[in-house]
Amino acid sequence: MKRVKYTLKKTWSAFALFIAVVALGNAQQVNLKNQESSLQVLGTSSLHDWEVVAKEQSGSITFKDMEAAEIEKISFEVIAESLKSGKSGMDKNIYKALNTNAHKKISYQLVTVKGVEAKGNGKFNVKTEGDLTISGTKKRVPLDFTLEISGGKVRLTGEKKLKMTDFNVTPPKALMGTITTGNDITVKFNTVFNK
Repeated sequence: MKRVKYTLKKTWSAFALFIAVVALGNAQQVNLKNQESSLQVLGTSSLHDWEVVAKEQSGSITFKDMEAAEIEKISFEVIAESLKSGKSGMDKNIYKALNTNAHKKISYQLVTVKGVEAKGNGKFNVKTEGDLTISGTKKRVPLDFTLEISGGKVRLTGEKKLKMTDFNVTPPKALMGTITTGNDITVKFNTVFNK
């Protein structure tokens, strides 16, 4: 009887291991390619419109089924002080507003996929919700994007409007407060992932 139980236990353990290996084998992860990706933050001020570009991004997407765009995980990070405007004074004001001494990264983690609409030729419209953390403040935000899959390469494109104050960020000021930045910003991304 003990021998039968031992054999059954061994069989079930082997079966469970097989299922785990198959599940891991089906999951496909692609990693963000920083040099091929772009992220812009666009805003306004009392003097002129402005733009900053992220120079250092990282992240990954894990698919349950890549061909069907069944997304399991998305993680994304930007080094806060890699946001560059081309003007050192403006960059310093941005870093001060974001409190980059305490909060080095801006991050996004997928929470749920709300819908995937196939558009043909490896293109999909995707509706998600995720946790966006800016300057230490985390908020659940809806995020829609276009996903394009071609030969193991994945491209996400989209844009998201945000308010700085929703993340406890005070819009930066310059020249003794004579130039004020608008609260509304638009984040545009064209992000490339590959194996």
